[in-house]
Amino acid sequence: MRRAVFLDRDGTLVDELGFLARADDLRLLPRAAEAVRRINAAGLLAIVVTNQSGIARGLFGERELAAVHARLAAELALGAARLDDVLHCPHHPSEGVAPLRVRCDCRKPAPGLLHEAARRHGLELAGCWMIGDSLRDLECGARAGLAGSVLVRTGKGQDELAALAASERARTLVAADVLAAVELVLAGGAPPPP
Repeated sequence: MRRAVFLDRDGTLVDELGFLARADDLRLLPRAAEAVRRINAAGLLAIVVTNQSGIARGLFGERELAAVHARLAAELALGAARLDDVLHCPHHPSEGVAPLRVRCDCRKPAPGLLHEAARRHGLELAGCWMIGDSLRDLECGARAGLAGSVLVRTGKGQDELAALAASERARTLVAADVLAAVELVLAGGAPPPP
């Protein structure tokens, strides 16, 4: 069975813009390409899982989203990094119109995208990790039975961390950015020695 690192997109790999509807607006975060390159070099799959309710809300369509993801792949390739897959949820439970206005099993924190990735790639989810900038990403990883999750301080991460109770904060793996999170994952979830 294969293992993967699941990566949230907005706020983790690219700037958090609210709704990234145009490929020209995509900005890779510093050290993101290096992080993905490290995942590639470790022999793990790098898979983006992202909620894209802008589709349900009519802010952009599948074609625009595909262009954004093509730009993401091109930007990563400039850093000799590659994604093995990108999965997205176009739904929203209360916004937009049917059939996309629906409570689904693929909108994080539901684990549907991770289960789909496991089917596509023959993944052993218990050996996989999640990296994201929201507690919803971490909950998704926990609900899928992943080995662990890391919250990055980029994007919404710092605010999400501040909102946690002290006891929860103490149990949450936190990293400055996606590269630091990948280093934690590659170290088996243990912080590197000082």
